Amino acid sequence: MAKAKEKLSEKTKVHTQYYLSDGAKVPSVTTIIGVLNKPALLHWAWQMGIDGKDYRTVRDEAADVGTLAHYLILCHLKGIEPNVSAYSLENQKKAANSMAKFLDWESKHKLEPILLEEYLISEVCRFGGTVDCYGKVDDELILLDFKTSKAIYTDMFYQLAAYEHLLVENGHTVKGAKILRIGRSEEEGFEERSMRDLTNHWEVFLSCLNIYELTKQIKKEFK
Repeated sequence: MAKAKEKLSEKTKVHTQYYLSDGAKVPSVTTIIGVLNKPALLHWAWQMGIDGKDYRTVRDEAADVGTLAHYLILCHLKGIEPNVSAYSLENQKKAANSMAKFLDWESKHKLEPILLEEYLISEVCRFGGTVDCYGKVDDELILLDFKTSKAIYTDMFYQLAAYEHLLVENGHTVKGAKILRIGRSEEEGFEERSMRDLTNHWEVFLSCLNIYELTKQIKKEFK
């Protein structure tokens, strides 16, 4: 059966904006978690400078590959044909390597997607987020998040805890969460990390949300 085509008109997508039912704009999960200090990221940027590289160029190149890898996986799961013409051949090769690793993982599991790249809103806690994949993994209702980073970091589970809350508030049952770290090269490898209880991670996310809102209020008062 022929696949429907999906046009990828822009290489860099505009950040999604989230709104409550009353029209109020609310922050995204990633924006909220951004209040956390990331010393590893600062060290990486410093090391790039020591190595004579512009960290922004390296960062943007990696982001391109990550965006394309996500896109390929989602197109595969949706059953549509991707359009990768906006990307360089080098980045297409790297993303194809990531895709191959995902297909290898998928071949060993029974995956039945229910939601793919789903935009969700919490009217209660006033934030929004986009879930990569939610569905049945080996007959369990699981939240799946795809990463193309070189490692799995703690703050990724704060993000998952927020996504789990979004799913539950919108009527879905979640039995666990998984991060699939899909490396862009053989050296970066593949890693699967599961978590059943994200209670503490949710508390950290709520603290980040509180800091975000207080900081926003302080900035208004300071003007």
